[in-house]
Amino acid sequence: MQGSSLLPGLCFLLSFFGAVIPKIKASCNCPPNASCVNNSHCTCNSGYISGSGQELFTFPLEICNDINECEPPYSVYCGSNAACHNVAGSFHCHCVPGYRLQSGEERFSNSSENTCQDTNSSKTTQGKKELQKIVDTFESLLTNQTLWRTEGRQEEISSTATTILRDVESKVLETALKVPEQKVQKIQNSSVAIETRVITDNCSEERKTFNLNVQMNSMDIHCNDVIQKDTQGPSAVAFISYSSLGNIINATFFEEMDEKDRVFLNSQVVSAAIGPKRNVSLSKSVTLTFQHVKMNHSIKKAFCVYWETTKQGGLWSRDGCFLIHVNKSHTMCNCSHLSSFAVLMAFTSQEEDPVLTIITYVGLSLSLLCLLLAALTFLLCKAIQNTSTSLHLQLSLCLFVAHLLFLVGIDQTESKVLCAIIAGALHYLYLAAFTWMLLEGLHLFLTARNLTVVNYSSINRLMKWIMFPVGYGIPAVTVAISAASRPHLYGTADRCWLHLDQGFIWGFLGPVCAIFSVNLVFFILVFWILKRKLSSLNSEVSTIQNTR
Repeated sequence: MQGSSLLPGLCFLLSFFGAVIPKIKASCNCPPNASCVNNSHCTCNSGYISGSGQELFTFPLEICNDINECEPPYSVYCGSNAACHNVAGSFHCHCVPGYRLQSGEERFSNSSENTCQDTNSSKTTQGKKELQKIVDTFESLLTNQTLWRTEGRQEEISSTATTILRDVESKVLETALKVPEQKVQKIQNSSVAIETRVITDNCSEERKTFNLNVQMNSMDIHCNDVIQKDTQGPSAVAFISYSSLGNIINATFFEEMDEKDRVFLNSQVVSAAIGPKRNVSLSKSVTLTFQHVKMNHSIKKAFCVYWETTKQGGLWSRDGCFLIHVNKSHTMCNCSHLSSFAVLMAFTSQEEDPVLTIITYVGLSLSLLCLLLAALTFLLCKAIQNTSTSLHLQLSLCLFVAHLLFLVGIDQTESKVLCAIIAGALHYLYLAAFTWMLLEGLHLFLTARNLTVVNYSSINRLMKWIMFPVGYGIPAVTVAISAASRPHLYGTADRCWLHLDQGFIWGFLGPVCAIFSVNLVFFILVFWILKRKLSSLNSEVSTIQNTR
């Protein structure tokens, strides 16, 4: 009877949970700016993208970030005399200063709705005619095959290109300054595109930088570098893009080209100039974003270069320019001066050897196992614990964590911030490992020097007092100084390690070489002390035997 009375209750519970549990599983708790899909997954709303890059996700802590349609790799084009403005979840276009829509509205959606008209048509027409004359003249020079064919030597070609670049920059700035009322001017044809900005007042909090865009290339320059306060009248900045000039002054003008690499120019050549004074120093670097001419996944290297004027004419140089970020479609560079710029890229002729990759992973895996066993031995075996084993333990721990991070993180280059953090952590861990090696050398030297002393307590007290501040403090200070001075040089395009530009790698190699030299001195001194000690203990042993 009791079993029969429990049976209806049990059936009720089973039916209840059978109805409720699927509903619980089917519900989804989506973050802000996201919607539920099929009661099981979340997807970011239009104008947003998930932090992981996945279209559908279930992770409850996922974040939907706003997509900036006005910047690469999107870079919405609003048409002539217009600019893109990003807002949360969307964007809109608006006419640049000096222009307005025929309808009187302040914004529009895309280039097909662009009816921006100049508010000062007479002067605008004059300025545009002069700019049009400049671009037409330049186009005729580029299409003059006889000119480039007769200039047979490379020096003559580079000299001609240098003269053209300089003349175009000067004439464009001169034209822009003639009509300062026209704040922004844009013009282009099949060979060249120009944007100019004229500034007649001071910088403000809302206008700290100027962004100029031509042919899907852009430049950000600080307002204080454009305004030349020691000159009378307005200041101007010009940004010029040349469609086919890269075919003439190509990668053969790059002297640092490695013979193992196939280097090519993978962007349009652009020029940046400010006036009326030229060749002035910049307080902050300019940021240049280039759209790639060729989209390719197998690119191994990228170089940010500028056209340097030389006695022979000109050549591509990397001085003062360095890479910030590169992906399939765009490259971003920083330069400390203004000139003509481009992006050189290289295909590596040799792919990574799979045998060497296997050796690396197998060797590091065995090293991790041995380091773990060594650390456990020093940590758990009470009978052998002393100052020496404490030093061994810290060295083993630093190498273990460094090798593990190297295996899982050295190739994590998709996220620039994550890659920089991994590079900084590896910098610190490997420096710490070398510092603990230095402490081991010091301890060995002090032990050998005090062989005649029965009580070693003074040595142990000294090592215990200095080893942790030195072992972990000196690497921390070194990495902090490196990160504060050049944080953008942590992480490269293909590895999460220190960049080679501007000698940044010496933030690691310098301390390592110093530690190696000091430990070599310790090593020689220890052998010399042991030799003298053995000689004093047994005078019957020959000098040759003693030395051996």
